[in-house]
Amino acid sequence: MAVPPPRTHLDPRARQLLRTLIARHIRDGGPVGSQTLARHSGLDVSPATIRNILADLEDQGLLSAPHTSAGRIPTAQGYRVFVDSLLQVQPLPNAEMARLRGELAGGSGTTQSLLGSASELVSAMTHFVGVVSVPRREQFAFRHIDFVPLDGQRVMAILVFADHDVQNRIIQTRRPYDGSELERVANYLNAHFAGRPVAEIRATLVHELQAARDEMEALLSHTVELAEQALAPADSDDMLVAGQTRLIGVQDLSDLDRLRELFEAFARKREILQLLERTIRAPGVRIFIGEETGLAPLEGVSLVTAPYGAGGRVLGVLGVIGPTRMAYERVIPVVQAAADVLGAALNPEPPAP
Repeated sequence: MAVPPPRTHLDPRARQLLRTLIARHIRDGGPVGSQTLARHSGLDVSPATIRNILADLEDQGLLSAPHTSAGRIPTAQGYRVFVDSLLQVQPLPNAEMARLRGELAGGSGTTQSLLGSASELVSAMTHFVGVVSVPRREQFAFRHIDFVPLDGQRVMAILVFADHDVQNRIIQTRRPYDGSELERVANYLNAHFAGRPVAEIRATLVHELQAARDEMEALLSHTVELAEQALAPADSDDMLVAGQTRLIGVQDLSDLDRLRELFEAFARKREILQLLERTIRAPGVRIFIGEETGLAPLEGVSLVTAPYGAGGRVLGVLGVIGPTRMAYERVIPVVQAAADVLGAALNPEPPAP
């Protein structure tokens, strides 16, 4: 369970010092002392006054003081206050938006390849790990279906989805079907259900079979048997990860045991995917800092996510995993823009002008 954000009431001087300290720490990586803050905070106060304010921020759990230095570094709670109320995020520059649109253009490949490109691209743009949850195939509408009789009681279903993905599925039937029967079933599905999500089709067919009578009953019975298997959820990768090796050289993640745990979490995928799914219904960017993820391997990193979708439906979540000492003002607009561009690329029917 995520740790709730701390309730803090900071006066303007404390806010400015916290903002300056975190910005310097993100840039330089080391503890930040009062002399440095006196030079860069823009406040007309003495180093002694700054030290008093820093002590108050430390008492509130927003800063900590490493034993080997008189300077201070932000805690996870300090970063939370920073991203929630002190950070000024600018829109992604036009050149980088053009790069996203150019490399995530729709219609040039399968959904899987597009999602892979998205995870690689956000990893390259942020220099951290890119993650994308893969939509369940039943969320997509199918465009066309054909059935091909094989040996015995096996039939191959060829599905073409609205996002241009093509899948071949081998199904086992209760009895052999000849080519004419399979053609009738395919024609019925294509005429009545093209453009609708496959999960909706399966539910509708069961309902119609219960209400069917006379000559339609046999056709619907055959259609239900074939469609239930042909349109069943297919096994696929639940999450795509790119750029894990970018974390090896990150100063803040130099602990080899912690890094190994993080890489094992990437390999398992299950826990990170569950974390992504927690954000799928929340609009806009979500940020998990350190222990807020609720996952031990991710306690030393941050996760920045945004949902992506098409046709008014949320399909999945795109995100970046990196050290808590990341340039949030840089990563947040990349994640938001990439999610928006990915959703547009997955929309097979762009709105009319």
